[in-house]
Amino acid sequence: MWASRGCGSPVFWACRKTCTQFVVRCLPNRSVPAPIDIREIAKRARVSTATVSRAINRVPTVDPQLAKRVWKVVDELGYFPNTQARALVSGKSRIFGLIVSEITNPFFPEIVQTFEDLAVENNYEILLTSTVHDPRRMESSVRRMIERRVDGVAILTFGMEESLLDHPHFRKVPLVFVDVGPNAPGVSNIRINYESGIRQAVQHLAALRHVRIAFVAGPTVLRSALARRAAFKQSMTEIGLDPDLVIEGDHTMEGGMRALVELVNLRNPPTAVMCSNDMTAIGVMREAYDCGLTIPRDLSVVGFDDIRLAQFMIPPLTTVQMSQTELAKIAFHALLGETTRKIHVPGKTDYPLITSLVLRRSTALAPAQNGRLKPAGTSV
Repeated sequence: MWASRGCGSPVFWACRKTCTQFVVRCLPNRSVPAPIDIREIAKRARVSTATVSRAINRVPTVDPQLAKRVWKVVDELGYFPNTQARALVSGKSRIFGLIVSEITNPFFPEIVQTFEDLAVENNYEILLTSTVHDPRRMESSVRRMIERRVDGVAILTFGMEESLLDHPHFRKVPLVFVDVGPNAPGVSNIRINYESGIRQAVQHLAALRHVRIAFVAGPTVLRSALARRAAFKQSMTEIGLDPDLVIEGDHTMEGGMRALVELVNLRNPPTAVMCSNDMTAIGVMREAYDCGLTIPRDLSVVGFDDIRLAQFMIPPLTTVQMSQTELAKIAFHALLGETTRKIHVPGKTDYPLITSLVLRRSTALAPAQNGRLKPAGTSV
């Protein structure tokens, strides 16, 4: 009677005690396979469990032939190591944390992709979080990193980094910062030379006879944005041009659009605009179209970052390149180097990253109309 009703029958749930016996009778020939562990792998590969452990953890001193036998059995059995248990035993999770500002910002995907590619090549995983410039999200990111016992963290947020140093756990793992790394053991600091590329951009515009050059700055809460503004003003001063035509922006396309509206309404508007990032420059180009301005005939535009989208703009955007691929490579290899370092240095380690101008087609000779920006429909 029981067998005909099946395990979904209401009677099954009505009588738990009987049903326990019934389940056993229903599945007389099924057996739960024993979990696969390194002892089973060692037995089949005819090696010791210690050799299996070292092979799986890719210890370089393992005999290549033995490692090959181990991995052959691992593949045959479909074995996946318990990474949490391995971390408890070895003290290493083989996980690197990566914290960025906004995953939707076109500046970051190439960084994430390069960082992950390097992690896979080196048998690491990455734990990725984004802060969206929110301190509460930063705290959540920190908590997740701590819970997963990461081996190191690359903080590529270009702001808000200092809060990480308040967490005792993070003082014990390698950290990578951009520009703001404190002078402490285990800290790597990627020092970006903003002056190099921005000086090239300013001199390029000056060579095209631009005298009124505006700068659309980034958020004042970001040290990187302040550094770019300072580099622009210094470069302008060096060649005797007015460095004070600076408009506050927010590193968004919308901010770039608002900035250009403000600039074209000036009594003496600029003939060239340099922007603190490419997203701002794209916004400037979009608003220029709405204003009836032709780039670069009426207005020259220069960005900063050289995101992939820049080369596909119409016209292609001249910009200062801060290589996202190189940034990710430096960050990853700095973490990897710190985790394998035998003797720790007493202070931080600096890694330079040079910026440079990439010439495309968004700049040209300054307009001849007394240096004035003339939107369509404006009388002379």
